Amino acid sequence: MKAMLVKSFGGPEVFEAAEIAKPQAAAGQVLVRIAATSINTVDTMIREMGPELPLSPALPALLGMDFAGTVEAVGEGVEGYAIGDEVYGCAGGLADLPGTLAEYIAADVRLIAHKPKSLSMVEAAALPLVGITAYEGLKRANIEAGQKVLVHGGAGGVGHIAIQLARHFGADVASTVGRDEHETLVEGLGASAINYRNEQVADYVAKHTDGKGFDIVFDSVGGANLPTSFEAAALNGHVSTTVSFMEIDLTTAHFKGLSLHVVFMLIPMLHDFRRQEHHEILADMARIADAGALKPIIDDQVFPLAEVGQAHARLGSGQATGKVIVEI
Repeated sequence: MKAMLVKSFGGPEVFEAAEIAKPQAAAGQVLVRIAATSINTVDTMIREMGPELPLSPALPALLGMDFAGTVEAVGEGVEGYAIGDEVYGCAGGLADLPGTLAEYIAADVRLIAHKPKSLSMVEAAALPLVGITAYEGLKRANIEAGQKVLVHGGAGGVGHIAIQLARHFGADVASTVGRDEHETLVEGLGASAINYRNEQVADYVAKHTDGKGFDIVFDSVGGANLPTSFEAAALNGHVSTTVSFMEIDLTTAHFKGLSLHVVFMLIPMLHDFRRQEHHEILADMARIADAGALKPIIDDQVFPLAEVGQAHARLGSGQATGKVIVEI
């Protein structure tokens, strides 16, 4: 089958076209003909950093995590899937799991679900990694209807899904952005826009929560933004973060009695730990999408498999709006 391999780690130009063996569906797997995959920040980190990241595969590496496609074979012991079913998931591209920058993937059925009927293959391929991350972060923070939720980076891949899911769960949502055009984007998703370049934390906390702080702060930015999240949170509030590679002073979190949730959605794939939970989240997100409450935003530029390097460069440029997609 056709694939794009990484034979050395580095810039977007490292991808090379190759013919590799078509996988077979082992017990507990289905063979999926991939229609589309999406590029995530972690994909670019693996490509750049290689063995510096403990989750990176050995060379030559087949990267790519998300996918949507059609089942072509069903492995022993698999129930609930048949040839011709349309599915989506996040099931490869790290450690010893071959990725999705190829025509086929043999996917663990615990890491996939039936594709939302209301979404195209391109849209469905955009959803798994960012959707599971957003869903887990909100659920671990015990989201409830009527709460005040702040999403940092609401125009990003995880952020724009977190806004929609928080709205679906009944929360009143505000979101920080850094560009004027992104204010329109997050408002269209149902969030009150906060331009962090123009508004101080104390000001938007006063404006949106009467000074009490947000019940949940979902931080998809990380770094220096994490202390900002503590500042914006309410007493006994929750902060969920997807980026916590740092040393940090927890004094504010202590005196507010905050709960901090670090979300690393790759754990089930890396450690074969509670993989079935990913299936359950994907199935619930499909239900939410088909109810009209969840739809990923797709960047204007969609790339063919042969141009995956350009797709990585597009994401790395910071100019993309929504998910960057590669059609297979």
